[in-house]
Order: sequence, then C-alpha cells, then structure tokens
Amino acid sequence: MITLVDEFTDRKGRQARGWLFFDAQCGFCTRIARWLAPILARRGLGVAPLQDPRVGALLGMPRAERLKELRFLLSDGTNFGGALAVIAVAREVWWARPFVWLAAAPGMMPLLDAGYKWVAARRGCVGENCEVEEKF
Repeated sequence: MITLVDEFTDRKGRQARGWLFFDAQCGFCTRIARWLAPILARRGLGVAPLQDPRVGALLGMPRAERLKELRFLLSDGTNFGGALAVIAVAREVWWARPFVWLAAAPGMMPLLDAGYKWVAARRGCVGENCEVEEKF
C-alpha cells in the first residue's frame, strides 16, 4: 500500500495499492480523474493531483518534470508516465482491456505515445478556443 500523509490535515493518510496522479490545473484532466476516481477506488487505487507536495516527495521528481504528464504509481514502486500510464490504468479495468491489447500490437505504442503527447500539449485548449504553437 502507498500512503499519502499530510502532517497537518490528514493524519490517517489515504492508502491505496496504486495512485493515478493528474494535473489539477487542467480542466480536461480533472474531468477524467473525477470520472475514473470511483472506478479505480473499487479496485483499491487512488487518484490525486500532481500538484500535491506529498506526490512530489513520493515520486522523487521536480514539479516541472512531474507536471508534464499523467503518472501512475503502483505499490511495488513501478512508475508509469504518459501513454504508458494510460495503458497501466487500462490493465486495472476489465472493460478497458481491449485498449491494452491494441497497445501490444506491433507499432502501436509509438502511435499511442505520439497521440498522448499531442493531446497533452493541447490539454489547456480542450473545450476552449485557443491556438497552440506547433513544436517540431
């Protein structure tokens, strides 16, 4: 079990066998995290914002680095980021398994990773009218 403990407000801590960490400043990410939270809770997994200082200590990553992508941490210390985190979460939910099988097909992981990075670069624009500077 991984425990997130805050010495001021959460003395009991929140325990889970794994945690999905998301960008709480991203509306798109927050909506997905809220939708997934009860689904993951039934499987003993927690959801928490990447901005939480406890998460930084747990992942051992600087803030700028950890905010780049979704993170999924299992109790054995295995840490996934980006598209790999999406696949790892899909492994935990029976109805998402076809996505795991798709990812295992030859040549699919690079495509899924590129797709994840494309969405992540534009996540602040989802549902809003804005332009994104293309980076090549």
